[in-house]
Amino acid sequence: MPTYLMRIAFDGTDFHGFQPQPGVRTVQEVLQGHLQRVLRHPVELVGSGRTDAGVHAAAMGTSFTTDCPIPPPRLVHAIGSRLPEDIGVLGLQEVAADFHARRDAVCKLYEYRIYNHPTRPVAQFAQRYAFHCWRPLDVARMNAAAALFIGSHDFSAFAGAGCVRESMTRTILHCGVERLFNEVRIQVVGDGFLYQQVRIMTGTLIQIGLGRWAPEDVPRILATRDRRNAGPTAQPHGLCLRWVRYPPERLVPPSGAAASFAEPPWPEGSGSMGMGLRAGAEDKA
Repeated sequence: MPTYLMRIAFDGTDFHGFQPQPGVRTVQEVLQGHLQRVLRHPVELVGSGRTDAGVHAAAMGTSFTTDCPIPPPRLVHAIGSRLPEDIGVLGLQEVAADFHARRDAVCKLYEYRIYNHPTRPVAQFAQRYAFHCWRPLDVARMNAAAALFIGSHDFSAFAGAGCVRESMTRTILHCGVERLFNEVRIQVVGDGFLYQQVRIMTGTLIQIGLGRWAPEDVPRILATRDRRNAGPTAQPHGLCLRWVRYPPERLVPPSGAAASFAEPPWPEGSGSMGMGLRAGAEDKA
């Protein structure tokens, strides 16, 4: 059967993450249920990662196989029109027959948004998608610290409780911080992430931005491989999976048709990273 890559977006506020869990609402459960009703056969939906409860996605990759004859443009409409308002389908295309949304992922960009102002945000958008830090943050200090995350490191000190992997090493390709008026944004590109890694990195950068720690503390914390030495885990609602990148050759279906998805843009100053990296590092950031 043909294999399809489906890009989705969702507001994670009312979801308990992507992966199905007993008795709670999850993205995969809701999306897979509607997909099966449209296709009229059981579907095993594969996600590019396992986002944690409350985390959002602007462009997450999912894959599935089906012999349904409905062409992709009509299928997008048929699925999207049935979904609740907090999930959307961005696009659908046939890909390589053995394509796998998680194992074929080369890298991902996560963005954490911080509303940095002494007063509580009035706009519902800021309340829902940004963490409020009322003390002023020093973005220059945060950027100096963020640069020290770049490279391949053992991120045991930045993994949530209970995270056990065969390898705790992950490669960070880009980590930068910028201020846009009252908002501070942290962007992290990596080949994969450990459980809550981005949120713990964010919590650590906030401590540095507040002047409580020095940027030079980052390599020291990494070297300890001890979670107790890193910062607090930042709240989930400020985190969003912005995009997932796949090797172009994996997006070409057996028919040889051109891929319909444009390559996602790299953060400014990142260069052309991500080529030749290992694929499929599982994450639940």
